[in-house]
Amino acid sequence: MKKVDETRLRIIMAASGWVALTATVLPGGWPLRWIPALLFLFFGPGLAVLLPRPEGLREGARLEVWALAAPLSLSLGVLTATVLFLLEVFSATAFLVPLALITTVAAFLPGFPLPAALPGAAERVKRKHADVG
Repeated sequence: MKKVDETRLRIIMAASGWVALTATVLPGGWPLRWIPALLFLFFGPGLAVLLPRPEGLREGARLEVWALAAPLSLSLGVLTATVLFLLEVFSATAFLVPLALITTVAAFLPGFPLPAALPGAAERVKRKHADVG
């Protein structure tokens, strides 16, 4: 059962960029156009890089993943936009395609190691606090 959930999560993350790209064909002011794109830009690439973890997440790692996903996604977006502006080829499509490709590739690779997600991380924190007090 766990393998099915991990596979489903990988597919959803990989598809998120392509859904955002597809939404750009809708008329300009529609929420169905900008909501998927913003959600993808804020969380898509970052979550794909940080998740999924085959062993799952430890208790403290969930907050760490969400706290790091948005800045990581925005950083990848800024780098992509900068390159496109320097090449003078920026457009919504040219911006979303590389991010969707990065997200798709990252979704099928193992997640980046996080300190709180490592085995024994919770026990090390408990021991550290016990040694201090």
